[in-house]
Amino acid sequence: MSEAQQYEHEPVPFTCTECASGLMHLRFITYFTWLNEELLTVPNFPSWICDMCGRREYDTKAVSWLTMLLDPNAGKPTQRKRVSPRPRVRPSSRRRPSPDQS
Repeated sequence: MSEAQQYEHEPVPFTCTECASGLMHLRFITYFTWLNEELLTVPNFPSWICDMCGRREYDTKAVSWLTMLLDPNAGKPTQRKRVSPRPRVRPSSRRRPSPDQS
């Protein structure tokens, strides 16, 4: 599958939020980030790049996906907290006298 086929339709460029004169175009770049002491590279990472100033904004969906994959707890079962049922309160068989009946 080619990079352009990953999206159902051609993404529409939008005005750059930095320079306001360029257009942000979707491009696929190599994303670099540090994970503890190691440099991690992700090829073909979707990014919006301005054709005038070069500003980069990473695709939010791809960043969330990558964050989920890099989560140290990924793939581990979640620990559910056991909740004890609350004791049922039974109504008393004796009637209490009302305050005006003393």
